[in-house]
Amino acid sequence: MSKKYKIGYALCGGGAKGFAHLGAIKVFEEHHIRPDVIAGTSAGALAGVFYADGFAPEEIAELFRGHRMTDFANLSLFSGGLLKPTGVAEMLRKNLRAHSFEELRIPFRAIATNWETAQITVFSEGKNLVEAVIASCNVPMVFEPIEIDGVQYVDGGLLKNFPVSVIRDETECVIGVNLMRLHEFTPTKSVKATAFRYYDIISKLNVKEDIAATDVLVDMDGLHEYSMFDLKSIDDIIARGYKRTSEVFASAEVVQKLKL
Repeated sequence: MSKKYKIGYALCGGGAKGFAHLGAIKVFEEHHIRPDVIAGTSAGALAGVFYADGFAPEEIAELFRGHRMTDFANLSLFSGGLLKPTGVAEMLRKNLRAHSFEELRIPFRAIATNWETAQITVFSEGKNLVEAVIASCNVPMVFEPIEIDGVQYVDGGLLKNFPVSVIRDETECVIGVNLMRLHEFTPTKSVKATAFRYYDIISKLNVKEDIAATDVLVDMDGLHEYSMFDLKSIDDIIARGYKRTSEVFASAEVVQKLKL
């Protein structure tokens, strides 16, 4: 039996490494591939919501070029995190054309973690579009939890960093872009570096089943040198994403799966 959607994109979280999604999407477009549904976690949710709203990859990149992390977050004290994602919220509200999930051009799923029940939450409808994307990106300890309808949420990467299973049952072909390869270990006494190492380990461990469930997998490499908030290397990261995806799509097996 045919499923609801023919092609779906599953976009992994990974901080600034998420700009590699834009390079991947450029390759997809060159092969005339368009998604019927998009699921995104964290950085994948940011890239995914703008693409679902009709933005081209280059337009999405331009929204971030020339900015620093401080442009998207404010210092937060005694609120459960070091930063408040107020700048991200402002940027989303200013640039998104859609004001609800229903107004997006492509059906979109944003994955977050319910901070109270420790369960995955998939946002896919309603007017809380901006809040849902912010929730999906809210790395614990770095950002304070965001409250939606009386419930606190944090980064979806804690439990579902690679959201293939979110759209698997309703999609014939899931194209997944995975960013999470465990970095080489470097001993450190930095609290920040320790937090990021913890996040890398958690994120990598919860992608295994989703990798196995992907029809076409773009497993990114060469991104280990970029930090979570590296906004100075946007074009380099996009270029690496483009190169790796081009290599994957040069495979005859991939072409056959997509019937290009």
